[in-house]
Amino acid sequence: MRVVVIFQRLQAPTRWEQWRHSPTEVIIDDGRWQDLPAAQPRILRDTDGITTTLHAGLHVELFRDEAEGYHLNLSSGAPVWFVMWRQHHEDPARAWPEMVTLSYNEAARLLDAQERVDTVPLQGPVQTWLQAFTDLHYRPEPRQRKRPPSFRSPQERG
Repeated sequence: MRVVVIFQRLQAPTRWEQWRHSPTEVIIDDGRWQDLPAAQPRILRDTDGITTTLHAGLHVELFRDEAEGYHLNLSSGAPVWFVMWRQHHEDPARAWPEMVTLSYNEAARLLDAQERVDTVPLQGPVQTWLQAFTDLHYRPEPRQRKRPPSFRSPQERG
């Protein structure tokens, strides 16, 4: 599925920050933005130190081997889109989303790799679609119960 990310930039939100960037919304691209170049954000609003931009050309794909990550996202009580984004090294006023995922595990791997990942609430038909996919493909791994040594025979203890 193609999605667009609405991104917000605040100028000098605190005395310690020159810029603060964050994704505010993820929308399914119904074809309205397919002609918008992925590397070229569209400015939606630019007033009072707040700039809102639309970033098109991002894709979300579900994979069977990520079913556990989708399950963890859905079972959290507040499912989210995970948006990985980057800030320009030389121009901190520029930032853009790199990828969008619905997998808690994939987001955790990105965070472990020191990437920036923010969340945006997930609702509606995408949550229903994700739940159906997860119900079809997620199978919890059976737990291996380890018997305490006191319950093992003397031959098994050795």
